[in-house]
Amino acid sequence: MGPRERWNALLDLLAQRGNVEVDEAAAELGVSAATIRRDLDQLARQQMLTRTRGGAVAGAVSYDLPLRYKAARHAPEKERIGRAAAALVGPGSIVGINGGTTTSEVARALALRADVREAGEEPAFTVVTNAVNIANELVVRRRVKIVVTGGVARPASYELIGPLATKLLEEIALDDAVIGVNGFDLEHGATAHDEGEASINHVMAARARRVIVVADSSKLGRRAFCRICPASAVDVLITDDAAPKELTDAIAETGVEVVRV
Repeated sequence: MGPRERWNALLDLLAQRGNVEVDEAAAELGVSAATIRRDLDQLARQQMLTRTRGGAVAGAVSYDLPLRYKAARHAPEKERIGRAAAALVGPGSIVGINGGTTTSEVARALALRADVREAGEEPAFTVVTNAVNIANELVVRRRVKIVVTGGVARPASYELIGPLATKLLEEIALDDAVIGVNGFDLEHGATAHDEGEASINHVMAARARRVIVVADSSKLGRRAFCRICPASAVDVLITDDAAPKELTDAIAETGVEVVRV
C-alpha cells in the first residue's frame, strides 16, 4: 500500500469514527506505527485532520477530500462509468456536468468521442459545468462548446457554487444532467456533503430532461448531508458491477434505469 492509499484509508477511518489511534491504525493497515505517525503528520500539515497525542481527530474536511486524493479511489470503476455515461450523450446535446472524480472521467470520455475528434467547426455537443477542472479538460476540444457558470470556487471539489452559479443555470435548458454524488439510496435519493454543491446540483438536475447519476458502488446505500434530488427524479443510474445486486434491483424496480459496468 502506497502513501496515497494509506492517506485515503486513514481519512476513511476518521470519517467513520471521528478519531484514530496510531497503534490501531497501524494494525489495520499492516504498517508500522512510525509510518502512521508520519502519515498523520503529513495530513495534518495539509489541514486534513488535527493531530492529538497518540493519534488524530477529524478535521473540517475529512469527509470531503480534495480531488487529487479522491481520484485514486475506485479508479478503474470510475473510468468504466465515465465511458458509459459519455456514450449516452446524443449528438448535438446540451449536457450539464457537476464536479467530482467520476464526472471528471465522464468529461475525459466525452473528449475522446469520435464526433469530437472529427473535423468540423460545429460543436458536437455543448457542456455546461460548474467545475473548473472539467472546463479546463474540455476547453481545448474545438468541437465541444463549453459554458461555465459563475460562482465561488470550492478547493475541495473545484466546483463553483453560490447565487452566481444558480442564476445562470436557472436560465438554460439541458438535455442531460450528469450528476456525481456522495451518496445514493432509495429513501434519501442523491445526496452531497456540502449544501452549496447540493443546491447547484439540484438546479442542474431540475433543468434537465434526463438526470443521469454516476456513482461507484461505494456510494450506493449511503446518504450524505444534503439532498440533491429524490430517487424518483433520477432517470439513469450508472454504477460498477461490484454494487450489490439486491440494491440495484430494488432501485430498478422504482423505474430508474440501472446500468452496471
